[in-house]
Amino acid sequence: MSASSPSVISLEFFPPRDIAAQERLVRSAKRLAALRPAYVSVTFGAGGSTRTGTADTVQMLQNLGVDVAPHLSCIGATHADLRVILDDYRARGIRRLVALRGDLPSGMGGDTGELHHAVDLVRFVREHYGDHFHIEVAAYPEMHPQAESAQADLRHFVDKVRAGADGAITQYFFNPDAYFDFVDRARAQGVDIPITPGIMPVTNYTQLARFSSMCGAEIPRWMRLRLQDFGDDKASIRAFGIDVVTRLTERLLEQGAPGAHFYTLNNADSVAQICANLGLDA
Repeated sequence: MSASSPSVISLEFFPPRDIAAQERLVRSAKRLAALRPAYVSVTFGAGGSTRTGTADTVQMLQNLGVDVAPHLSCIGATHADLRVILDDYRARGIRRLVALRGDLPSGMGGDTGELHHAVDLVRFVREHYGDHFHIEVAAYPEMHPQAESAQADLRHFVDKVRAGADGAITQYFFNPDAYFDFVDRARAQGVDIPITPGIMPVTNYTQLARFSSMCGAEIPRWMRLRLQDFGDDKASIRAFGIDVVTRLTERLLEQGAPGAHFYTLNNADSVAQICANLGLDA
């Protein structure tokens, strides 16, 4: 599929923790901005641990001329906290948000704040800001790791949509059938918003295994064995990853996915190559 439309892809970045990381982010963001993404999202640390970093990164990306969607977590936040953040984003001209529950930071105990779930956050934004913000929410084709069951997980997703979500971004996956099955089940529940697959480039097996263990994403056995065979050969891992993820994304787009949301990890190389392979850099 050749897709020259700028609306086909979106990108995720995270706030850098030091000057060197900030310089890498700026280089990567400038390079990937040439792909004309529909928007770029910026992650939000647990309990607001990177709130300032998120705001600074949002500003930097806005300065590059891209549409920015900050992640907003409700865990540990009060209504007043959220109003301050949202008022600031509205004043900055932000029109998109990614609304998430977020992770409970260590040491917080049972104090999850005044809103407990992403659906509460979506309702809060709609109640106080109407349709000002386009709201993206998370979806889990292979089920959220803390969900009681696949059925319960789908029910929570449908609740977020009914509360006012405009679109969804999935957790990354490597089994496209999991995505299509999830979309079919959501559509059967009356969900009609775009459900955009999250795409994770494969560049570091140890890192990927750690991420996947935490978020419940399955690395297929054949992929794990191939990646283990490469050992410390980073070039081979990257080449293999680009090939696998290119084919995955191609199938998703050809079979009706509304776009692709790339988890860049603040690195442009693999994302740029995958998009070039797919003709998405036109």
